[in-house]
Amino acid sequence: MSLLLHEVRLLLRQRLTMIALALLAVLTVAALVTGMAEVDRQRAAIAAVPAAQAEDIGAVADYVLRTEDAGSAAYYSFHPTWDAPGPLAFAALGMRDVAPFILRVRSLGLEAQIYDGDTFNPELALPGRFDWAFVLVFLAPLFVIALFHDLVSAEREAGRQRTLEALPHGGAALWRRRRLLRLVLLWTILGVPFAIAAILEGAGAGMIGTVLLLIGAYLLFWIGLAALIGRLRWSSTANAASLAGLWLVLVLIVPTLAHVVINRAVPVAQGAEIALAQREAVNGAWDIPRQDTMDRFYANHPEWAGSAPLGPEFHYKWYLAFHQNGDESVAPQVQAYRAGLEGRDAAARALGWVLPPVGVQALLTRLADTDLTAQLDYQDRIRAFHERLRNFYYGYLFTDRPFTARDFEQAPAWKDMPGD
Repeated sequence: MSLLLHEVRLLLRQRLTMIALALLAVLTVAALVTGMAEVDRQRAAIAAVPAAQAEDIGAVADYVLRTEDAGSAAYYSFHPTWDAPGPLAFAALGMRDVAPFILRVRSLGLEAQIYDGDTFNPELALPGRFDWAFVLVFLAPLFVIALFHDLVSAEREAGRQRTLEALPHGGAALWRRRRLLRLVLLWTILGVPFAIAAILEGAGAGMIGTVLLLIGAYLLFWIGLAALIGRLRWSSTANAASLAGLWLVLVLIVPTLAHVVINRAVPVAQGAEIALAQREAVNGAWDIPRQDTMDRFYANHPEWAGSAPLGPEFHYKWYLAFHQNGDESVAPQVQAYRAGLEGRDAAARALGWVLPPVGVQALLTRLADTDLTAQLDYQDRIRAFHERLRNFYYGYLFTDRPFTARDFEQAPAWKDMPGD
């Protein structure tokens, strides 16, 4: 223990090392504060939804109750959905920074509504914003390089290496102590503030422990690289340049090139193309015989086929029917789009097994529930909710039941959906 304390005293005298550690501490805390503030903003936006929804529905009810028309209620009523942030979202914002976490939907065609909000470009989501995951994955290796590149070479260049190795508890034991001390300091600076923030956010002990182990493993990877370069007995400057080059290749160049290769190997259309195709199908329905639309709808939804025939006047059941037909017409495109995104995501995760920076980033966003899987799960829950909405309004439209004030209260609510 006395030898370790002696190493601590020596380290405290190294001004540049202390500045580097202080800078990493500032960046870590700043990233955590930024992430927590963003998550708080998102939670505040979600918390404001019920009051805004009640006001909106009140205005719709004032209009609809004049005629008690269920079609008007279906057309004018927006129903909010939201994806609440998980307890670790503050640490790795992932796709929550580029994809909508609140979406108001109507019982009309859903796919256009989903992909109108799908304004993000998955290719641009790789680095993400400045959050704690960014500090760990992109910046922490630079501090490892700063603290470890000259661990042995500096002593050799100063003429002290042989003397240090000849001392009792010197040699390999000395370098192990120094590496361990620096590893512990880096792990503490990155891990302790994270653990405090995670506890404040309500994260479980298992999640926190997993991330703390991940920090240690990632730091050990970069420390191992520094030790391998150090064994080549190059100068401190050459060591630093080599490690900086490795950082550039492993963290920036190879992941970027791999991302380009993956995108070309797995082509994916844009969500806006699906929205456009759905709208074209919906707009085209105005120009075809109404009975053709209803026949197509009843073929896929025979439970409503007993509804009274359409008269010459406009009826909302026809309007909602061709909206659903429009959704079903783009179902193959939706499936292909999703399969493409999942294929790219799977390829990127496979890349993480050989590129630790990519793997750590992917694991953090998975633990934080902010990755593509979480975003697609949100879309699936929206679709399940929208199906409930449609069936709710269909129960009035296809039986010509009047829609009363009490019926507004019976409409499905997002808060009743699993996971929210």
